[in-house]
Amino acid sequence: MASTQKKTTPCCSPGVINNNPTTPSSPPISAFISAVDSRSDPPPKTPSAKGITVMVRAQTCHPLDPLSAAEISVAVATVRAAGATPEVRDSMRFVEVALIEPDKQVVALADAYFFPPFQPSLLPRTKGGPVIPSKLPPRKARLIVYNKGSNETSIWIVELSEVHAATRGGHHRGKVISSKVVPDVQPPMDAVEYAECEAVVKDFPPFREAMKKRGIEDMDLVMVDPWCAGYHSEADSPSRRLAKPLIFCRTESDCPLENGYARPVEGIHVLVDMQNMVVLEFEDRRLVPLPPADPLRNYTSAETRGGVDRSDVKPLQIIQPEGPSFRVNGHFIQWQKWNFRIGFTPREGLVIYSVAYIDGSRGRRPVAHRLSFVEMVVPYGDPNDPHYRKNAFDAGEDGLGKNAHSLKKGCDCLGYIKYFDAHFTNFYGGVETIENCVCLHEEDHGILWKHQDWRTGLAEVRRSRRLTVSFICTDGKIEAEVKLTGVLSLGALQPGETRKYGTTIAPGLYAPVHQHFFVARMDMAVDCKPGEAFNQVVEMNVKVEEPGNNNVHNNAFYAEEKLLKSELEAMRDCDSSSARHWIVRNTRTVNRTGHLTGFKLVPGSNCLPFAGSEAKFLRRAAFLKHNLWVTAYAHDEMYPGGEFPNQNPRAGEGLATWVKQNRPLEEADIVLWYVFGVTHIPRLEDWPIMPVDRIGFMLMPHGFFNCSPAVDVPPSTSELDEKENSIHHNKPIIQNGFIAKL
Repeated sequence: MASTQKKTTPCCSPGVINNNPTTPSSPPISAFISAVDSRSDPPPKTPSAKGITVMVRAQTCHPLDPLSAAEISVAVATVRAAGATPEVRDSMRFVEVALIEPDKQVVALADAYFFPPFQPSLLPRTKGGPVIPSKLPPRKARLIVYNKGSNETSIWIVELSEVHAATRGGHHRGKVISSKVVPDVQPPMDAVEYAECEAVVKDFPPFREAMKKRGIEDMDLVMVDPWCAGYHSEADSPSRRLAKPLIFCRTESDCPLENGYARPVEGIHVLVDMQNMVVLEFEDRRLVPLPPADPLRNYTSAETRGGVDRSDVKPLQIIQPEGPSFRVNGHFIQWQKWNFRIGFTPREGLVIYSVAYIDGSRGRRPVAHRLSFVEMVVPYGDPNDPHYRKNAFDAGEDGLGKNAHSLKKGCDCLGYIKYFDAHFTNFYGGVETIENCVCLHEEDHGILWKHQDWRTGLAEVRRSRRLTVSFICTDGKIEAEVKLTGVLSLGALQPGETRKYGTTIAPGLYAPVHQHFFVARMDMAVDCKPGEAFNQVVEMNVKVEEPGNNNVHNNAFYAEEKLLKSELEAMRDCDSSSARHWIVRNTRTVNRTGHLTGFKLVPGSNCLPFAGSEAKFLRRAAFLKHNLWVTAYAHDEMYPGGEFPNQNPRAGEGLATWVKQNRPLEEADIVLWYVFGVTHIPRLEDWPIMPVDRIGFMLMPHGFFNCSPAVDVPPSTSELDEKENSIHHNKPIIQNGFIAKL
């Protein structure tokens, strides 16, 4: 493989972002301009007296740039210093430090005068010419802090007016704007807690005795995987921080790539108090023999597993001798006529901002403000213990971003690659960096279109080129594609036993049936400038024409349009029998044929939960009951199951509650929530590693590129050529939150 790697070096390295500020509404841009201008101070030109290098200008980082390592450190130091007593400060555990994303008007201001794409046309015209502020508002961080002593969760807002490249002696320059304790919640678990929990369980005498009964005395072979308790009854109340671990056991201590998950330890029930790190409940309920050792289940090369590696696949090289077609400025990406920004959060992982298309004389045409995957839920279909409790919320209970991989250790991207790092806080407030966390590269995607004239024998062909931004986390075109691969969560069987709710994949070993669901949140802005709310959603269904005068040959069918007028009306499901899809369109912009411009959401294969309506996990995951939800934009509506799904006792929190407001959608600032999933009935071929399974959807133009500057002015020939070229070569698709293009 020929690969050229390039590292990003922006002023603020990629890190964490959040979109949950405290302001419920957005004032006009003019208010931001005057307010920002009036509070602007001339920036210092020298370092501080203490010799600490200061990042003095608020506009050195775009408002949407992820927090830098220095900013995270300052935010943590500010909150820790604000602790009332030494005991409180020592008990602080930092679950998440994230950027508060500013209002859309501030982003427009930054893109107009301070950062690429430098588009003053994004702002409304004012009498006497534009008012250009001297600097942007200070950036703010939002911290989720868990107090290990009191079992309380609090949210802190810190203003980062000046950020030091280094802090010492407790010196910091952040300012606490607000802090509040959030009652009756548990924040996501942290890797530090998982490691501590494993050590506590392994050291628990009754556990060691139970393992000894199974012939296991070497605790180094034992794997204790803490799972969040979820919420099944009052016993799971968030008044305690709980985990219910699953147990596995390897066969060799000197094989780091042995698949220990191939040997589940069944019959042991453990409940751990994660606040005090003590075992609350332990019961050895039944003795199930461990599945026999089998080297073929491991991840290593075939030779080490008694087989032979394939030798009939020759090297495939991807080279770009003239470099890539994309350009990168910090987190701002330009590719052909498209541009957007890259972000990253500890909860969602990759975030795409400000997607727009540069369309000749029409200038920059927005498509979407923010695209991300906000939740992933994995319910299991086996009613037996412990599998019925498996219903992980991978974003809300653990964090997709915090579990991202460093692509230095193996990247699935080929060719010329641009990498971005990501910064996070660890549980104790230190800063950790995932190097090469996000990769950006181009792909040849086969034939886009081809035509051959049988009269002349001449042919024309165009290849498809797409731009992909991706990351990989331990659990995943604009086409949205999620790739699922990894190891199955297994159960052990008694000799001769079979299970109705799973597949026997090896002697004494079975894989339960289960589902994976992803939630894509798409804050749309089709042809809308900041402050404009001119989008609506229509549903398209194909109908068969009734027999009669209009259908004398019984072959007629047509597409019927239905406007989704309100949030309760916009709870919809996929229907392949009617080729159902949805269009987000601008209510005031038409193309040269007189149709409203828009983008079409085309579902891929999909499903709904097979669980009964009273399933316990649906209390926390009510958003899985429909494939599509549409809401009017609200700054604090970010996560479909609410911000704290871990041990959440409140039914229907989040999306299912927000839509009860039944806000109008006929002309609004639209947010699409698309829920898509896959049902896994495990096969023998899925073992030991499940092959990549692809699911997703497409967000593609619908009359978007068939536009003229004005409806009543016929476009020139050159304009027509440009538009037709756009139709064939610039069809964007969303790849599970990753920008790509056909």
